[in-house]
Amino acid sequence: MAEPLILILCTGNSCRSHMAEGILRATVDETIEVASAGSNPAGQVHPMAIEVMKEIDIDISSHTSKHLNTFLDRHVHTVITVCGNADSECPVFSGQAHKHHWPFEDPAQSEGNAEEKLATFRRVRDEIRGKFEAYAEELRLINTPSVVRPAWRR
Repeated sequence: MAEPLILILCTGNSCRSHMAEGILRATVDETIEVASAGSNPAGQVHPMAIEVMKEIDIDISSHTSKHLNTFLDRHVHTVITVCGNADSECPVFSGQAHKHHWPFEDPAQSEGNAEEKLATFRRVRDEIRGKFEAYAEELRLINTPSVVRPAWRR
């Protein structure tokens, strides 16, 4: 049987969803598959997203921008939307057991000079990192023997 798939969605699949995918992949074990897609994919991963992820030793340069329809025939266990548009356009996937909506500001829409834009990308990356690392920790607790699992998760 295939690993459970966690699908992270945003509109353009160029920044937030790829940063979240990279962070979650780096944080969970190999028994969980992580992917990202968009409702209106931009066709590329934003270069500043790649740059700020390299700063935390996560390489997303090989990621590609994909449409969420790519996953309609897949068994998707959990869907996480990281922007409002993707949340409102999100279909129900086969086998979907969970859906979370954790919106983050779109750093691709930031204004200013290059350094100001990078600062926005870093801030959003750090917000995503905090949320998705906490989520990965919760996944570990859920998959830990009941002796250490919180009582409310038993």
